[in-house]
Amino acid sequence: MKELLSGNEAVARGAYEGGLHFAVAYPGTPSTEILENISKYKEIRSQWAVNEKTSMEIGLGASFGGAKTLIAMKHVGLNVAADPFFSIGYIGARGAIVIVTADDPGMHSSQNEQDNRNYARSAKIPMFEPTDSQETKEFVKIALGISEEYDTPVIIRITTRICHSKSIVEFNDRKEFPIKGYEKNVRKNLILPAHARILHKKAEERLIKLREYSNNFKYNTIEYNDKKIGIITSGISYQYVKEAMPNASVLKIGFSWPLPDKLIREFADNVETLYVVEENDPFMETEIKAMGINIIGKDIIPITNELNPRIVKEAFKTVEPFAPLDIKEKAPIRPPALCPGCPHTSVFRAINKLKLIATGDIGCYTLGALPPLSAMDTCVDMGASIGNAFGIEISQPKSDARKIVAVIGDSTFYHSGITGLIDVIYNKGKITLIILDNSITAMTGHQDNPGTGKTLMGEDTVKMDLKKLVEGLGIKHVYEINSYELEGVEELIKRETNRDEPSVIIARNPCVLLPEIRKKPKDKYRVDPDKCTGCQLCVKLGCPAISFDKSTKKASISEQYCVGCTLCVQSCKFDAINKIEGSL
Repeated sequence: MKELLSGNEAVARGAYEGGLHFAVAYPGTPSTEILENISKYKEIRSQWAVNEKTSMEIGLGASFGGAKTLIAMKHVGLNVAADPFFSIGYIGARGAIVIVTADDPGMHSSQNEQDNRNYARSAKIPMFEPTDSQETKEFVKIALGISEEYDTPVIIRITTRICHSKSIVEFNDRKEFPIKGYEKNVRKNLILPAHARILHKKAEERLIKLREYSNNFKYNTIEYNDKKIGIITSGISYQYVKEAMPNASVLKIGFSWPLPDKLIREFADNVETLYVVEENDPFMETEIKAMGINIIGKDIIPITNELNPRIVKEAFKTVEPFAPLDIKEKAPIRPPALCPGCPHTSVFRAINKLKLIATGDIGCYTLGALPPLSAMDTCVDMGASIGNAFGIEISQPKSDARKIVAVIGDSTFYHSGITGLIDVIYNKGKITLIILDNSITAMTGHQDNPGTGKTLMGEDTVKMDLKKLVEGLGIKHVYEINSYELEGVEELIKRETNRDEPSVIIARNPCVLLPEIRKKPKDKYRVDPDKCTGCQLCVKLGCPAISFDKSTKKASISEQYCVGCTLCVQSCKFDAINKIEGSL
């Protein structure tokens, strides 16, 4: 049986066929669909964790218990998980540990384009890089095997293009393996310095064996054609090379750490000029040059952004670079925006109006930084908003200090906001934290979190009470508010930012794109052109359903996009926005 699968779906299929027992992750584009697809295989227990560090620790615990385990995350998630990750590199794996890192060259949905191949080298952990969905499936199965054979965690590095593009995958049956069970081994699992010194030596010895494995790995292949040009490549870059340079000789590397040194030397000896084509960092280039081999890489291949066949062709001068197009009429700019009726809108409108310093966080509400709301000053990483706000408060002279708020989503607060708030309380900070609670992990496609009352596998579970949680940390002033109360939100934020103690506002309403919300009948609203003065107060909400005609100086509302949130009605001072009768 064959099917067309994305790379993420192929990871799930490989996990199923390879006899995986347990999978854990925190959702993050481009890796989110891995766990969503694994959850369809009921033979595998799968779950969302509150963050990537927790995922790594739970996964290691499952391995201690002898279960075959897969841990998935986007590239920056591995930063969050780095502490246990580096320890796992020493500890190894009783039950298999496969760590899938989904890198994002080009930063399609990320704050950086870090190259996680560097993590493999630093943590002394072997790494696979598949070139399509079929290899992705196979590599998961192979990784589960060598993890236990070599007593090591294994990284599978995929990228956005592998994650989301589809190719044909041949299905096989699942192989069943018993869970080995827990076995006490203090010298291996408890890494005191005395134990770690021995484990480090074993990790280095393991890498020597794995290098030999790499030299004999059947997916590390040489394809000889015209030997004037030899190209070493891996991952999705292999597909670009084959399309752009079909006559070149190619060494495709699927097991890319440790690199197959003997195979590389053999290939280098048989071609006239040696090149490496790889996205982002000169990872292979640096290693190959350290072997004393002359190779051309980042001299011609860009170090930034995603590659494609055209870029590879231009690098090898087989095509002329694109000439700038002389376009007389340009398409209108359509910047990303919060959805029509987004429950976060009122908070950002108030922040803008009150001219507050607002430290932001990772999530769809990052779009509140864009005009016309222009309501966020910073965005660094998951949970940073709270620490950033406290740091700004500390740095400001009291004589001219501006009011500060930190803005964070409910899922991000569970992920890594709680510890930042504890720090504020402990060190006597005075910031106001606004938790935007839309009852879901929205940006990555509506995954459950501890506040939804549902697990990844659809089971009912304890639903966290944000207000009680925050009060339990020691915050005395905690307030919940309906985020569609425009004036109420503004008044509450104004009051709390003048308080001489820390406070938390929980602005609540579910994401408008949740299926149960979309199905509800809604009022629709329109602008009465006779009453509209062209003041544009409604336009300043940044709602995509509202537009403004500069020629008539009138606002209008798209009935197709309006979700009836009434924020525009509340903002209008001239009663120019009214419900369309019978619109429910």
